[in-house]
Amino acid sequence: MSKYYDNINKEIKEYFKILEPEFPEWLNKYIDTKELLSQQYISITCGTIYSDLFESNFFFSSLDHSVAVALIVWHFTHDKKQTLSGLFHDISTPAFKHCVDFLNGDYMTQESTEDLTTEMIKNSKEIMNLLKSDNIDISEVDNYHLYPIADNDTPKLSADRLEYSLSNALFTYKLLNFEAIKEIYNDIEVQKNEEQEIELGFKTKKIAINFVEITSKLSVIYRQDRTRYSMQLIADILKKLNEENKISKKDLYEMKESAVIDIIESSKYKEIFNTWKKAKSVKVSVEEPKNVYYVHHGTKIRYIDPLFNEQRMSNCCESAKEMIENNLSYDMNKFVYLDFNFPN
Repeated sequence: MSKYYDNINKEIKEYFKILEPEFPEWLNKYIDTKELLSQQYISITCGTIYSDLFESNFFFSSLDHSVAVALIVWHFTHDKKQTLSGLFHDISTPAFKHCVDFLNGDYMTQESTEDLTTEMIKNSKEIMNLLKSDNIDISEVDNYHLYPIADNDTPKLSADRLEYSLSNALFTYKLLNFEAIKEIYNDIEVQKNEEQEIELGFKTKKIAINFVEITSKLSVIYRQDRTRYSMQLIADILKKLNEENKISKKDLYEMKESAVIDIIESSKYKEIFNTWKKAKSVKVSVEEPKNVYYVHHGTKIRYIDPLFNEQRMSNCCESAKEMIENNLSYDMNKFVYLDFNFPN
């Protein structure tokens, strides 16, 4: 019996079946390790799920995402090492996910937490014993950037980028249903890109256009005023609690998000946190607002310009090019705020 797979809800199981109809049973022993199971308690939404600023109430965990990435890699490669690199790629994710990158001042690349991946795997006797029994070296699975199907540079399509696009469109923002997800996924194959590297690409132009439309909407959501504000606010609350010795950065790698929220809600930041939780919209201004906490910076631009029959969509489809350009022109220059300030 799997501690993880046997206990996930039917909607996630249905989604996994689309990604890989025959779940690779050998993967369960890795998923059921302590380090990966702890990822069950971290939302992929970087904390935004906890505020009424966002419409979602579906908890899709960091572990759900990692398993789904592994299933996509397995589906297209049937290679254990590449699949495990996909499974492990977020093993060092802390509570509130990329908010900790904001805490570390890394809101433009959002990669600051990845440095701990090797250390996390190496320090797990359980995982290291499993790798040894499968005759796999840690260097073959601790860096998914080695494998272009698992990961590649923006705006190419990889398993990681594909997965969070599909699950966010399906569960978090409800832009697509299961049938639409299946249509998109079943149209994807391994192709060669302009650099003669392998990359996931589409066989059907109409489906590729639909994918560009959906991912362009998601790309804006990932860096909307409400999103940047929320992630920086959570980061700044965590920073204050860290300075006051109420929580350590180490705690963020060991505690459930719900436990961290309990600490926030028993601190002097409870009122501002609850104001954010109940807010229906943020305020924006071209001028610096006075006597309120505000956010005024850009963030990482996540977008996808996929292949269609080994050609980049922006090069072979005017409507796709226009959607991508409109997405990239989203203005992040305004001051974003709510009517409160941090307590002294």
